[in-house]
Amino acid sequence: MAQSTPVSTILVPEEALPPVAPDRPWLAPLAGFSDLPFRMLCRGYGAAVACTEMVSAKGLVYGGEGSWDLVRSTPRVPEDSPLVAQIFGAEVSFVREAVRRLLDLGARYFDLNAGCPVKKVVKTGAGAGLLEDSGRLAEILQAMVHLAGEGRVGVKIRSGWSGAEFVSGPAPARLEGIGLGWVTLHPRSAAQGLSGKANWSHLRVLRERIGVPLLASGDMYTAADGLACLDQGAADGIMYARGALSNPAVFRAHLRTLQGGGPGENEADQSERLEAARRHVSLCRHYADSRKNLLKMRTILPKYLKGFPGASAVRSRLVRVCSWDEVEALLGELAPDKAGQSGGAP
Repeated sequence: MAQSTPVSTILVPEEALPPVAPDRPWLAPLAGFSDLPFRMLCRGYGAAVACTEMVSAKGLVYGGEGSWDLVRSTPRVPEDSPLVAQIFGAEVSFVREAVRRLLDLGARYFDLNAGCPVKKVVKTGAGAGLLEDSGRLAEILQAMVHLAGEGRVGVKIRSGWSGAEFVSGPAPARLEGIGLGWVTLHPRSAAQGLSGKANWSHLRVLRERIGVPLLASGDMYTAADGLACLDQGAADGIMYARGALSNPAVFRAHLRTLQGGGPGENEADQSERLEAARRHVSLCRHYADSRKNLLKMRTILPKYLKGFPGASAVRSRLVRVCSWDEVEALLGELAPDKAGQSGGAP
């Protein structure tokens, strides 16, 4: 563990984490997507808290530039706060050291991934692998809380490995008394991956076993979905994942609906999704103007364009674009009357 932390990495000093509540929706840690531009996009639409992509504790400890890129922010972006750094790992020593280094650089809030079902993560005992070792899970969380402080650490879990055995068994009791600030439940089994349907009734099962603030995730494709889950009375708040990918304005729709704007207002509107696409491009050009991010956007933008007239032709051309100007020109073709608008610069 002698490797040094990249000196170029500077994290924003964190503001207070708001309480978990229905009117404070979170952006999930989305592998491959929850970078700085996307976090800023979602914050602009009303995300109260954002998480980094899932990052390896070992990668941080060994000084991997790719790992540190996943948690990097800069003093130019004080609005990227509060930010929760999500870590995965199965060894207490590595998770503890990763948290210590992040604290030294200004991070204040942390989440442990105990739900990722990807084979290369699980085979190390991390991610959803921790669901089968609740003792180790509790030990890692205790170490994180000891360093970061009570209320500054959370954990994201699945219902169980093959069913709901984790939430319905004795394991949740181990999460009590640690000092956790939140628990996020994606109510699918690890074996399901993203197949089938999330079983929101598992949220109530877990609520009966813990008193820690509970965030719900899973099948929240629209604001109407998120609010329907909240109406069941088990979750304290919502964490949007795939719903935010297809329409980052889901946060605005969520808040408007809570304020009496009507269920699902604007969340499927094509003009709003085109606006989000343009804002995303603008934020990438401002914060992450690199060929790597240009190539990444070629795979992200089609998610915004589903159902647009002419979108199929635009998508086939998107995979060949070589500049941001080409991207903006293609988006302009979907709404010729609005071509040239920035869609909201940072």
